[in-house]
Amino acid sequence: MLLHCALLLAAAATPVSVGGFVDMYAAWSLNRPTDHRNFEPGTGTSAARADEFGVNLVAVTLDRAAKPVGFHLALVAGDGAEVVHAADPAREAFRHVYQASVVYRAAKKLTLEGGIYPSHIGFESFYSKDNWNYTRGWLGEFSPYYQTGVKVTYTFSDRWSAQLHVLNGWQIIGENNGAKSAGTQIAYRGSRLNAAFNTFVGAELPNDDMHLRLFGDWVATYETSPALSLAASLDRGRQQFPGDTTANWLGVALWSRYAFDDRHALAARVDRFRDPDNGISGATQTVASETLTYEFHPANNLLVKTEARHDHSTAPLFAKSHGATTNDETLLIVAVVATF
Repeated sequence: MLLHCALLLAAAATPVSVGGFVDMYAAWSLNRPTDHRNFEPGTGTSAARADEFGVNLVAVTLDRAAKPVGFHLALVAGDGAEVVHAADPAREAFRHVYQASVVYRAAKKLTLEGGIYPSHIGFESFYSKDNWNYTRGWLGEFSPYYQTGVKVTYTFSDRWSAQLHVLNGWQIIGENNGAKSAGTQIAYRGSRLNAAFNTFVGAELPNDDMHLRLFGDWVATYETSPALSLAASLDRGRQQFPGDTTANWLGVALWSRYAFDDRHALAARVDRFRDPDNGISGATQTVASETLTYEFHPANNLLVKTEARHDHSTAPLFAKSHGATTNDETLLIVAVVATF
C-alpha cells in the first residue's frame, strides 16, 4: 500500500509536456494520375496525394517522464494517419492514435512499456520531420511504424542495450488471429557509430496461427564529421503460407546527410526492395527509388523540405491519367512543418 501511494505521488509530481506539429505538403507527379494517388495502396505514408495541397499529419502529444511511472500519448490526423492504419483490424476505433503507452522504470537499467508505441524496426520513423528525407523509402513502407504489446528494455552500459517485445502482430492494434508475435533488439550507441539488429517473428496471416513471418533488420549510422552523416539498412523477410510455400524479400537502403549549418542541410537516399514472391509488397516486383531532399529552418519552430524523388518498379504499379499504370514515377514535393 505504501509503495502504491509513493508511486502515485511521484507520478503526480512529474510535469506533463505538451507538444505537436502540423505537417503540410504539396506534391506534383509527372504521371498526372487521375485518382491523385502517388503510391500503391497501403503505402505512401507521406505525400500520398498528387497534384494537390494536403495535410500529411497533424499531431498532438502528451508525455510524462517515467519517474518511475510515465506515459506517452500521440493523437494524429491527416493523409499519413489514414495510410498507416489502412490494414489495421482496429482502424475505426484507433485511426487517430499513433501512440498510447504507459512506461514504468522498474530499476535504473530496466524499463517496461505497454500499449501502442513506435516500432523498434527501421531507420525512418513515422514522423517525416524527424527523418533525413521527407518521404520514406521502401524499407520503411514495407515494415512496421507502430506496434501494440509490451516492451522490456535493459541497458547493459552507456553503449549497449537490449529490448524484448511481445506483440499483437505486424503493425496492428487489433488482433487478426489467436497468436502473439515477438521482437528483439540489440543496440550499440557510440560517439560516432550507432548500430542495431532487430528481429520479428510471429503468425501474421489473418485467422492463421500456424504460418510464421520471420524478419531481420540491421541499421547503422556513422557520423564522419560534425557536418556529414551516413546510414545504411538491410531488411530480410520470409513469410510462410499454407501448402508448404514461402515468400522471401530483401531490401537495402543507403542515406547521407550534409548539414551546411544549423539552418541548411542536404540529404540523399537510394534504396532497392526485391519481393520476387509477393510476400509483403502487394506485387511480384523489384522496386527502387532515388531521393534528394533540401532542408531549411527559417525559424526555430518552422521546417521546410523540398524533395525530388524517382521510383521504378518491374511491375506497372504507379498510376497515370485515364486509369493507366506505369513502371516509373517522378515526384516533386514541398513540405512545411510547424512545431509547438
